[in-house]
Amino acid sequence: MKWLKRLFRWGLILAFTGLILGAAAIGIAYWLIAPRLPEAAQIRDIKLQVPMRVMSADGKLIAVFGEAHRTPVRIGAIPDQLRKAFIAIEDARFYEHPGIDALGILRAVWLLATSDEKRVPGGSTITQQVAKNYFLTSEYSYTRKLSEMFLALRLERELSKDEILELYLNKIFFGYRSYGVVAAAEFYYGKPLDQLSLSECATLASIPKFPSSGNPLSNPDRALERRNYVLQRMHEVGYIDADELARVQAEPETAAPHEPAIEADAPYLAEMARQIALAKLGNDVMSNGSVVHTTIDSRLQAGANAAILDGLMTYDRRHGFRGPVRRVELRVGADDAELLRLLANERTINGFVPALVLQSSAERAQLLSAQNERVELELPAVAWAKPYKTENSRGPSPKKVDDVLKAGDVVRLVRNAEGQWELGQVPAAQSALVALDPEDGAVRALVGGLSFTLSKFNRAVQSSRQPGSSFKPFLYSAAFEHGFTPASIVNDAPLSFPDPSRPDGVWRPSNDDEKFEGPMRLREAMVRSRNLVSVRLLDAIGVKFARDYITRFGVPSSAIPENLSMALGTSSVAPIMMARGYAAFANGGFLVEPYFVSRIESDQGVVLYRGEPLRVCADCPERAKAGDAPQATGTDALSQLLGFTATEAPVPPPMPAGDGATPTVQRAEVPEGPVRLASRALDARNAYLVRSLMQDVVRRGTGRGALVLKRNDLAGKTGTTNEHRDAWFSGFNDHIVTSVWTGFDDFSSLGKGEFASEAALPIWVDFMRVALDGVPESAPTPPPGIATAHIDAGTGQLLDGDGGIVEFFRAEDIPRLLAQRGADPGTRSGESQGTDIF
Repeated sequence: MKWLKRLFRWGLILAFTGLILGAAAIGIAYWLIAPRLPEAAQIRDIKLQVPMRVMSADGKLIAVFGEAHRTPVRIGAIPDQLRKAFIAIEDARFYEHPGIDALGILRAVWLLATSDEKRVPGGSTITQQVAKNYFLTSEYSYTRKLSEMFLALRLERELSKDEILELYLNKIFFGYRSYGVVAAAEFYYGKPLDQLSLSECATLASIPKFPSSGNPLSNPDRALERRNYVLQRMHEVGYIDADELARVQAEPETAAPHEPAIEADAPYLAEMARQIALAKLGNDVMSNGSVVHTTIDSRLQAGANAAILDGLMTYDRRHGFRGPVRRVELRVGADDAELLRLLANERTINGFVPALVLQSSAERAQLLSAQNERVELELPAVAWAKPYKTENSRGPSPKKVDDVLKAGDVVRLVRNAEGQWELGQVPAAQSALVALDPEDGAVRALVGGLSFTLSKFNRAVQSSRQPGSSFKPFLYSAAFEHGFTPASIVNDAPLSFPDPSRPDGVWRPSNDDEKFEGPMRLREAMVRSRNLVSVRLLDAIGVKFARDYITRFGVPSSAIPENLSMALGTSSVAPIMMARGYAAFANGGFLVEPYFVSRIESDQGVVLYRGEPLRVCADCPERAKAGDAPQATGTDALSQLLGFTATEAPVPPPMPAGDGATPTVQRAEVPEGPVRLASRALDARNAYLVRSLMQDVVRRGTGRGALVLKRNDLAGKTGTTNEHRDAWFSGFNDHIVTSVWTGFDDFSSLGKGEFASEAALPIWVDFMRVALDGVPESAPTPPPGIATAHIDAGTGQLLDGDGGIVEFFRAEDIPRLLAQRGADPGTRSGESQGTDIF
């Protein structure tokens, strides 16, 4: 018996020694590891990566940017059955252990000792997973495991169980860039958490184990098996009864991809906003839950998108059907699944849905769409599809459906205004639209092209295209500043200039119609868009004067040619630049800066950045104090995107105020805080005169297509460049300025007859119909210093009586014109006085 006592004593000694050594080892390990563990303050200040959101001015979601899709949620908003599903599968004793589970650790140690596996399951509690996911790496080592355990104990001291579970459920990865239960519920089921069924909760709880290879989209069979195992565990720990287990396990899996619900389709503007947010706040803005509020009006943006799509589709159909996207061989007896695989590489683009022609006859064709829908098309649905030959020629109208469609053709379908399917094709031409508020330059709608998916190139701000005759209002404004009037007579007649770069050494500008109408008033020349009048006008005032003056509209001098071709609109501009320039005519002569980010807020609603637009603010006390003194601008957001600095688009020098210093546009309330006043670019009377000419362009000139809007307050100008490469319409009223461009990215021709009135103006009209819906007319009142006089329509000379027609003048021009009346034309100086030029 003594040997038993001796053995027992030695056993106790060894056990105690082992305990002491174990405790010492743990103490030493803690002493070595503890300094590297986060302190309590760090634990309390855990930051989640939350994507940046871009919102419209009316609170609609435009875009989400960030590597991780995550929306943090408080534990109280997480349904009880979702919490229980995760606890059942991940850590059934979560509310009982102190952060580490001794039974789980012993089980893991046993598996390591009795198997050849280097990595074994078990041992990690939810608290340990939080410790690893937030503070540690994914390295698999004993040191990292010990750090995880020590940190779990520290977490349990600093946080409550619910706080730890909240961190866990907001952090875990569910595949497809979805982090946290809110993002997972939205992506897989398109639901908020409180609408999830028990089956859906179990599926979500099953995903984090194998987020990429075991989610219900990539591997539905494995996901279903694992969902049922989660339900089984919920039953074993007493969360659900046997009847509920059997019922829910019998339910089918319904997961499907659901992208974030974009409420305002403005991808080009969203990318612009992302660039500004990064420039202002750095890379962290993409992951700290910031919210970028833009100036976009979602209703106007939708109108712009629809106008661009409809306008390009109408243009495209005028030029015929370019044929199927491609052709495939159809196997006899192929089922729908096999047929759909033939469409797998084709994407739906702006509503143009890929479809496969299964059979075709003279009367009808049967197609299978990529949306797995059988569609029949009869002759009216393909009647537009004349065969395309060139941009200037098309074949005959189809007489039979199988003239257009053959079995094996991969084509596109689009719904018409009645919601019926018809043959479509993605337009090859492009278009861009920018709409600004002339009061402060706020961008209300912006479209940079037909499809951001097809092309990220933002034609609204990044393009450099010739504006053609839509540039003439700037030239006419320069002429009025130089002394010309709307009644000045200029000859529309042939002229030529030496040009060594041409084969014959001569440049002979011409009108679009190759005709000449002789002497005419400048008002009529603008209405009829006579190129030769513009060239003579520019020659009279001088290229240098005109070029320097036009920079007042925000056009950088580097974009303006230093020769007479400037008169024909050979500058290089983007639609946003044209809209900015036209805004000066709309707001009474002030240069505003286009801006599109009103403010950027943190996830807590703290304003991190606020846009400070230049405002006309006619009724502001600041305007009354400042008069028309120029305001400092620095480098604006538009300049950053266009790639030139504010010094290249200089602040205009102060203009002589005269009696027209106060613009006629009456505007909304002034925002709180300091107001940055826009500088005066041109005299209010000059702006009014040019605007009155552009109103006539709409009433009876090349812009008369806008009359369908049945408004009297619209002004604008068309622009078509050589060989119909570019088509423009820029126009406005007091409330909004909109510029539209249409053309091809490769500068090829739009085709004969494709003037701006056909290719750009209809888009402008469709958009303005939306933008001005419910907006009352606000025809401008002539500013002080504007006078009216009767003139002879043929000569432009003032009349003594009430005959002839009525024209607008600056008040000081009347005495000068009266003094000139009857003088010998040869003694007048057109350059200095702005009278007859022949």
